[in-house]
Amino acid sequence: MTDSDKPKLLIIEDDPGLQRQLRWAYEAHDVIIVGSRVEAINALRVHEPAVVTLDLGLPPDPDGTSEGFATLQEILKLKPTTKVIVASGHGARESAQRAIALGAYDFYQKPIDIDHLGLIVGRAFHVATLEEENRRLAEVGNTAGLGGIITGAPAMQKVCQMVERVATADVSVMLLGASGTGKELLAKGMHEVSRRAKSAFVAINCAAIPDNLLEAELFGYEKGAYTGAIKTTEGKIELAQKGTLFLDEVGDIPLPVQVKLLRFLQERVIERIGGRRTIEVDVRIVCATHQNLEQMIVEGRFREDLYYRLAEIVVKIPPLAERVGDATLLAHAFLSKFNKTHSRHLKGFTPEALDAINRWAWPGNVREMENRMKRAVIMSEGPRINAIDLDLADQLGEPEMLNLKSVREEADRRAINTSIARTDGNISNAAKLLGISRPTFYDLIKQYNIKLS
Repeated sequence: MTDSDKPKLLIIEDDPGLQRQLRWAYEAHDVIIVGSRVEAINALRVHEPAVVTLDLGLPPDPDGTSEGFATLQEILKLKPTTKVIVASGHGARESAQRAIALGAYDFYQKPIDIDHLGLIVGRAFHVATLEEENRRLAEVGNTAGLGGIITGAPAMQKVCQMVERVATADVSVMLLGASGTGKELLAKGMHEVSRRAKSAFVAINCAAIPDNLLEAELFGYEKGAYTGAIKTTEGKIELAQKGTLFLDEVGDIPLPVQVKLLRFLQERVIERIGGRRTIEVDVRIVCATHQNLEQMIVEGRFREDLYYRLAEIVVKIPPLAERVGDATLLAHAFLSKFNKTHSRHLKGFTPEALDAINRWAWPGNVREMENRMKRAVIMSEGPRINAIDLDLADQLGEPEMLNLKSVREEADRRAINTSIARTDGNISNAAKLLGISRPTFYDLIKQYNIKLS
C-alpha cells in the first residue's frame, strides 16, 4: 500500500522524541508531523486529514494550553468534520472538559500510552469513515425523494417511483402504512407532479374530527342548516376543486358518511348539508390509513364498494425499521433542520448515538424520529448529540448507551478491577495482564479513584 492509499493522520507535537515514537507507532497511516500552529494549519489545508492528534502544549506556550486551544479552534473552523484528539499534562480534567466543549473528538492524558492512543485513533478513523458515508448517502437521499421524502432504501425508492408513475393517471390512490411513515408527504408529492399541481391540495384527517362534524367538514353546509350555521360554508371537497383531496385515516369515516362519499365518487356531485342543489366537483381522491380495511369490511365497519372506489391503486409504504440506512439519513437531515430553526450549532452524533439510531426499531416511524431529534437538538449540552439526548440510552445496554469518554472509562474500570481480582491484588501481574506498564497502571488507579484492598 502506497502512502497515498493510507489514511492520513496529522500529528501536532513539538517534542522531537515523541514525534519519532508516534511516527513509528503509526506505520499503517500516512503520517504528517508538525510542531506548531502555523505548520498544522498549512498541513490541514494541503492534506485534509480525517484525524488529528494535538498536543495542547505548543510553542510559544509549551507549558500552557493557550496555543493548543487556539489550534483546535482554527482546525474545527476550517474543517469541522475533523476528528481532533487532544493531549495535555496540564490540568488534565479542566483541559479535557474545555476541549470536548469546543468540539474535540476525544482526549488523552500524558504520559502517552501508545496502545491506548492507538485504540482512540483507530476508532476516530472508523467514525470519520461512517460519517463521510452518511453524508454521501444523505446527499443522494435529499435529491431522490418525491415530495421531500429522504431515502436511500430500495424499498422506499420503489414506493416513490410507483407514486410518480400513478401521479399522471387520474385514478384514486390508497396509501397503506403505519402512522408516521410519510403518507401525507407522498400524497403532496403525487399532487405536485400531477396535472392538477396548479390547483389546491386539501388534506383532512378523518380521525381528528368528531363523527357528527365530519360530514359538514367534507360536504359543507348551507346557512341555517342547523343551529350555529350562520353562513354558507364550502366543504373540503369543494375547496379541492380541480385539485387533490387527501383523506387521511379514511378507515375512521363513519358508515353514514361513507354512503355519501360513495355517491360523490360515483356521480362526482355533492350536496351541502341543508342544500337542495347538486354541485359538480372535479377532484382527485388520495386516501391513507394504517388500519386493515379488508378486515373492517368483513366486520361490517367499512363498505366494500367504497373501498374499491378509493383503492383503484394501492401503494404500501414500508415502516422506517424496514428502510435500511434511512434512520441515519433522516437523523442528519433533522439535525440540519433543527440546528437552523433553533439556532444551534451541533456538529453531529456520538458513535453511541449512531448505534442507537440504527438499532432502535422506530415504532413511531419518521414522526418519532423528528420528535426525538427536535428534543435532542434543543436539550443537548455537548457539541454532538448522544444516546441520552435521544432518550435511547436504555435501548442498548451497557456500555453502548453512554458517550465515548464514559464508555472508555467504564471499560477501563472493569478491566482494572478484573485484573486485580485475577492476580489477588498483585499490581505488577495485573499490569502485565492488561499489557501496560506498572506506572501507567498506578496512574489509571489514581485517575479512576479505584481503592485497593
